Amino acid sequence: MPDAFTVLWTHDTCRALRKAGRVGERPPVAFSGVHSSLPAWSGARAGAEVFALHVNRRVVSVVSRMRVLDIERRECCGTAPATWQDPAFPGHDDWSMLGADGCGAIAVHVDATPVRFDVAIPGDLLARLTWRNARGRTRGLKYVVDGRLERSISLQGFYRLTPESADELAEVAAGALA
Repeated sequence: MPDAFTVLWTHDTCRALRKAGRVGERPPVAFSGVHSSLPAWSGARAGAEVFALHVNRRVVSVVSRMRVLDIERRECCGTAPATWQDPAFPGHDDWSMLGADGCGAIAVHVDATPVRFDVAIPGDLLARLTWRNARGRTRGLKYVVDGRLERSISLQGFYRLTPESADELAEVAAGALA
């Protein structure tokens, strides 16, 4: 089974998706970065699953489930910028809110489910989710109270899920498509 990860999409990102009318559309690309302003998709390889999450009013939702196709610049990305003023990925302007202008942004081509904001992770699952680091140590989500997330700090970043948690998040995402 390929690795699975979570990435937190901020209020600004999700607001931009809504404003641009991207709800219900499948993102063809996301972006990884080298600066703290944009999560680095460390460890993600072709075939990896990435669950884009969003927290709103202490409820965590799966916004999109993405399968990584590749992490490289393709023709669809457009011409590479010649100066710092040029857009980084002009071919993906429609999805630039996912981090195209981030410091050191790299295109991550994905096969994704449509963007939506109505797929809440059940509170009991939220309390059970676990992630594991490169050394194999696992951790749960901090600040879960009565099935709601009080603080999102432990979701901020790009983290590898345990296989069990990946399977449970996949069920939540798949149930939304039914």
